[in-house]
Amino acid sequence: MDNFIVSARKYRPATFESVVGQQHITNTLKNAIKNNQLAQAFLFCGPRGVGKTTCARILAKTINCQNLTPQIEACGECDSCRSFQNGNSFSIHELDAASNNSVDDIRSLIEQVRIPPQTGKYKIYIIDEVHMLSQAAFNAFLKTLEEPPSYAIFILATTEKHKILPTILSRCQIFDFNRIRVEDMASHLASIAKKESVGFDADGLHLIAQKADGGLRDALSMFDQIVSFSNRNVTYRSVIDNLNILDYDYYFKVTDTLLKEDIAGTLLIFDEILANGFDGNNFITGLASHFRNLLVGKDQATLKLLEVSEGIRQKYLEQSKAASASFLLSGLNIANQCDLNYKNSKNQRLQVELALIKICHIPSALSLTSSTPSEAVKKKPDTPVSNSTLAVESQAATTNTREPVSHQQAPPQKPQSGPATGNIPVAKPSGTPVSSAAPAPVAERPKIAIKPVSAIPSIIPSLNDLSGSNTEKEEDKGPQYVTGDSREHFSQQTFVQEWAKYADKANRESKINLYTLMTSNAPTLLDNYHIEVVIENKIQEMTLSVEKVDLLNYLRTQLRNFDIDIVTRQIEKNEKRRLYTSVEKYQALAEKNPTLEEFKRRFNLSVE
Repeated sequence: MDNFIVSARKYRPATFESVVGQQHITNTLKNAIKNNQLAQAFLFCGPRGVGKTTCARILAKTINCQNLTPQIEACGECDSCRSFQNGNSFSIHELDAASNNSVDDIRSLIEQVRIPPQTGKYKIYIIDEVHMLSQAAFNAFLKTLEEPPSYAIFILATTEKHKILPTILSRCQIFDFNRIRVEDMASHLASIAKKESVGFDADGLHLIAQKADGGLRDALSMFDQIVSFSNRNVTYRSVIDNLNILDYDYYFKVTDTLLKEDIAGTLLIFDEILANGFDGNNFITGLASHFRNLLVGKDQATLKLLEVSEGIRQKYLEQSKAASASFLLSGLNIANQCDLNYKNSKNQRLQVELALIKICHIPSALSLTSSTPSEAVKKKPDTPVSNSTLAVESQAATTNTREPVSHQQAPPQKPQSGPATGNIPVAKPSGTPVSSAAPAPVAERPKIAIKPVSAIPSIIPSLNDLSGSNTEKEEDKGPQYVTGDSREHFSQQTFVQEWAKYADKANRESKINLYTLMTSNAPTLLDNYHIEVVIENKIQEMTLSVEKVDLLNYLRTQLRNFDIDIVTRQIEKNEKRRLYTSVEKYQALAEKNPTLEEFKRRFNLSVE
């Protein structure tokens, strides 16, 4: 019985033309040989199994070939070609840097370089896995690599270019090998199957090519394995059974149940997948890839991005018509979040099942967004709200009609004690006057209006917190400033009282940073009703930027003056500063005792 030779060795390319998927590199090398513009050093880099060492050997053989073909290929018949194929060439040397990575190995190589070639025009050195050389070996190799003899050519190959010294990279012509495309790999496997008289179908070969992830050597190894497993008949089912791959049909069935909002059917399919020995993380990442392919299949311009066989492509085209883009984008987002949280979850199966249940609710959520705004308002429960919130809602309710609405204030009431905002009733949007038992005062009543902030509703609803009801969430309108026509004068004492009331309210609501800001330094009332607040550090500045809207709304309504505004003043360096953070406290202690810094450095301490 003849010795078996694996396909990766038996069908290893021997000419530039037979190299798969690297035409941009082979064409460049052929033109360099044709025009006699060969560099002194080449660096071939890229992932495993894409043809780096193969191209290095083909280049070395072609350079010394005595009878080049018109296509700039080695003839394979001259003395140089035959000696190279038999492995006894004196002009082409291969060195494995993984096992010869010391300085002595490089010195021995340098000594050999000094000897001119006995046969052929060039002496070529192929150094594979060159990134494995030690630092000292790289340094010893620098001078020879930069100024070699005219007959010496170095071809370096590596999978990890980032580990090579920049001084080495600058002395080489760098060729980056691409991952081999699925179509090119599948057609190459088909040609080998025909030569070996192996039965096959296109879907099975495409699946092998996808599993290889761009490496042809991996694809050929899997091909040999499946040929033995299937008794020389490579089919789609044999590839799935042997390589433990989730079938496309599972994802098509799961997507159909998700579109039908069939939660029970979806969970049963997922349970079947787990029973077959597949991991939940692989399933959810595969489902995300399936949604991505469906999204790609919705446009004719992006169909070329589907790296599948023609039969599977037709299935994607059919299902993409039934799934909307909003459904697919929402499903992608949920599947991606599940993938990120999967490894940290203690109940990983529940994590995937929750994601599937959320995706099942997407069609209902999308239909909810298409309902009219009036219907959505009717579904909202009536809840007591504050006066400022009522003003915001009344303004938001009228933005759809694009009609200006004047808000009329009811008669002013006696301010209540405590930090609560003033009770200022607002008229209904329909323009119906507000009835009140108290008589209307003669003084002019201020008008309160809200500056609207435009907000574009999202096409895709958030499904991170799905509940049983279909109540639509209220849109976030952002910060709203209360404005009006009232410009009543107020005294410093009245202002300080209202300021203190709001500070007490912040203290009761556990807003410690805001309470500290308002009580640490007394505010100053400037001209034009501007309030100057002293800022001591970044924390106070951030706190004020967050709470400024609510604070201004409170002061404007309580003091009935809508010109009130807040300005800040940074504390000077010579002024006394409060120490808030641990870093500030440490810096203050270090200024008093400089040896503290030396103590921290010696014991490698840090400030938390």
